[in-house]
Amino acid sequence: MQSALDLIMTVKYETGTNNIAISKKLITDKFFILSSGLAGEILQKFITYQFRIAIYDDYSTYTSKPLKDFIYESNNGRDIFFTDTLEKAVEKLTKSTER
Repeated sequence: MQSALDLIMTVKYETGTNNIAISKKLITDKFFILSSGLAGEILQKFITYQFRIAIYDDYSTYTSKPLKDFIYESNNGRDIFFTDTLEKAVEKLTKSTER
């Protein structure tokens, strides 16, 4: 939790942006077990601080229907995205700022 908050504050104050793309490899596996509550807690921090996040990498190994549904719903929103490449993550973040 604290690491996520530190990341938000560092990015915000050192770069002035409210967008971040991060590799799934840098996130604990517990995040992707929705019943742990970790994803909800961390992503709520991003929303609270008006940050957009795109997490990129391969998600094909996950079989959890709730996780797949969560990824689908997130990708249809404006603040949280799951993509397979950094390029797509940046594209989603860029498009999500266009209104």
